[in-house]
Amino acid sequence: MSLRTPLGRVRGLGSAKEGTAHWWAQRLTAIALVPLVIWFAVSLIMLTGADHEAVTAWLGDPAAAVFMLLLILAGFHHAQLGMQVVIEDYVHAEWLKIALVTAVKFAAVALGIGAAFSVLKLALGG
Repeated sequence: MSLRTPLGRVRGLGSAKEGTAHWWAQRLTAIALVPLVIWFAVSLIMLTGADHEAVTAWLGDPAAAVFMLLLILAGFHHAQLGMQVVIEDYVHAEWLKIALVTAVKFAAVALGIGAAFSVLKLALGG
């Protein structure tokens, strides 16, 4: 028999206190992606039929390069957050869940760095 109240017994037994930050990060990246994807789609439409030099010159513009880097950062972070939720919800073996979440995080970082490097190389005249 315990003299503790029901509330006292359950305190500290809840979530890991990370869900809210994860939820907010996913929503903020989604909001950031809306104008960035619209900008990217309009830019691609405007570049229809352009040759390699024209596309390179477009990405060499500092504003275009910054927007592209923001799109890459927000896109890969948003994708990583979404994949993490799917893995945590549908993979039940704890060791596999940890391995997959870690692999997704490493893949997002590696692909994001590769994409950012490509944009910087073009933007800086490489």
